[in-house]
Amino acid sequence: MELLQRMRLACVQRGLAGLDRVARWRGSAEDMPAHLATGLEGEDAAFFYLRRKGYTVVARRWSSGDTPGDLDLIAWQGPMLCFVEVKARTARDASPAEIAVDSHKRNVLRRLARQYVRQLPQETAPPVRFDILSVYLVPGEKREFVHFESAFPSTERWENY
Repeated sequence: MELLQRMRLACVQRGLAGLDRVARWRGSAEDMPAHLATGLEGEDAAFFYLRRKGYTVVARRWSSGDTPGDLDLIAWQGPMLCFVEVKARTARDASPAEIAVDSHKRNVLRRLARQYVRQLPQETAPPVRFDILSVYLVPGEKREFVHFESAFPSTERWENY
């Protein structure tokens, strides 16, 4: 990624962090439960992490409207369409964050991804991948990212979506 683009991305990230601080100071962020605030902060951090890695993020918190759940991040890495589930934690527990994506969650993500792919303007489905991105937001420590590409397979045939 070229220097100017990295600098612009870092500036946007700092600006967003500043707006978050203002929201907390004004009290508007206090209405949100702590675990939801952590999740949103983790998704924001994951967004900028993927952008720095060269991904083109096309959707955040996408939902179909008729199916429960949402897709945290949808991004292109070249010709590959990536559905990224973000798991944020403020502490390093005994079990890693990515363990929270159980079989039920994987099935929900697959169902939502299929609906997303159906609404694309292409005649054939692009290659897809499901990733898990664990974000550790431990107070007083630098953010840590653990990215599992192709964390679980798609059990559906995408050719005839």
